[in-house]
Amino acid sequence: MGAISVEHVYKVFGKHPERALDALRAGEDRDAVYEETGQFCAVNDVSFTVDPGDLFVIMGLSGSGKSTLVRMINRLHDPTAGTVYIGDEDISTLNSKALRDLRARKISMVFQTFALFPHRSVLDNAAYGLEVQRVDRDERRERAAKALEMVGLSGWEDRMPKQLSGGMRQRVGLARALATEADIMLMDEPFSALDPLIRRDMQAQLIELQQELQRTIVFITHDLNEAMRLGDRVAVMKAGVIVQNDTPEAILHKPADDYVAEFIQDVDRSRILTASAVMRDPVAVLSPRHGPKVALRELEEHQRNELYVVDQQRLVGAVRDRELAEAASRGDSTIEGCVHDDYPRAAPDTPIAELLQPAAKYEIPVAVVEEDRLVGVVPRALLLGALGSPEEASGA
Repeated sequence: MGAISVEHVYKVFGKHPERALDALRAGEDRDAVYEETGQFCAVNDVSFTVDPGDLFVIMGLSGSGKSTLVRMINRLHDPTAGTVYIGDEDISTLNSKALRDLRARKISMVFQTFALFPHRSVLDNAAYGLEVQRVDRDERRERAAKALEMVGLSGWEDRMPKQLSGGMRQRVGLARALATEADIMLMDEPFSALDPLIRRDMQAQLIELQQELQRTIVFITHDLNEAMRLGDRVAVMKAGVIVQNDTPEAILHKPADDYVAEFIQDVDRSRILTASAVMRDPVAVLSPRHGPKVALRELEEHQRNELYVVDQQRLVGAVRDRELAEAASRGDSTIEGCVHDDYPRAAPDTPIAELLQPAAKYEIPVAVVEEDRLVGVVPRALLLGALGSPEEASGA
């Protein structure tokens, strides 16, 4: 079982939600059910699992049900039907005290509005969740100060919220969630009220923090670019239903339906797709123990001017045809003296936007390298194709 498991959850608003459930379970459209019963279905038979340490994004337009869904994870809303588990615990069984303890210790929440106390200092705002937990004053101030340092607000502890910019106030909200050291963070459109540049900075900071802390995060957004940039997995919602739940790369390559396909048309693929998503196996590689004449035949056979040299999976470098020809004329027994390190390289998680410049500079495909191993290459033509249609990106 995952850190969070949602199983066949419904949320129907109205005085008689049971009237709508049978119709919804029979597959009727929620608009038709509303016309028939007067009961509005915000979440319709949703199931998903979030693994520990994953950043799971729920993306949808206004009215899609995403915020209602996230509020059922900590029982700010009770499901009309279905079950939500935190670990192996069915949270619908918790009494009021146990539920308060869950919200105070296991799950923290960051809202779209900054929700800071105007009469409290930055430090005391960041420490508020620990105060709810009844952590003693010295410890909570120490942990709050550490959290503020994580979000780049060291030195601002004694300021008041009105003295901060919008981006800084949202950093305080993030620090408050981090200070509790809760295993799960729920983030409901936390950056949507920020200016675009500040928003991108906050996204980058969340990525860095997540790499370090490995919290389990459920992140709500209406912005697909944000969803694709942040999510390990992305669930796309429409009319209360999850229409696709997949990795960002899979959604870009193979949208589940026309609705998702329309969404991804405007996505900046160059910032979402990574080298590992588009790389291919190299057409050929050489061993440093090859002779120059053998190496030249390999280049001729594969119609290449340059190839990579690999020794027991470790990338040694690359060799060019002209240096190999000179080595052959000298009678060199191996190509070791021809190997150079002037070639383009990238890590598997490098966005393909960062591959455009080296791909334009070099004739040889970009080497994708992980722990000194050549795991793939990205040829220029493939890179350009990845920025085109989903079919071209997937190699279809």
